[in-house]
Amino acid sequence: MVMSGKTGKSGKADARAARKARLAVALRENLKRRKQQARQRAVADKTADPSSQDAGTAGGGPDFRRNRGGE
Repeated sequence: MVMSGKTGKSGKADARAARKARLAVALRENLKRRKQQARQRAVADKTADPSSQDAGTAGGGPDFRRNRGGE
């Protein structure tokens, strides 16, 4: 009877270890995906038209500056 108690604990330990390994793999894959997305965005930003990267509201978006009248 004592043996079944130990196997139950080792089963839980094995399940926890397997879950931890799965999560570690998923985390690494997620990090790789996010790095690749960031690289693609950086390339897209470099190839985009520099005039559209202006700090002003040339894109027609909302203007959130406080002092708009001093232009």
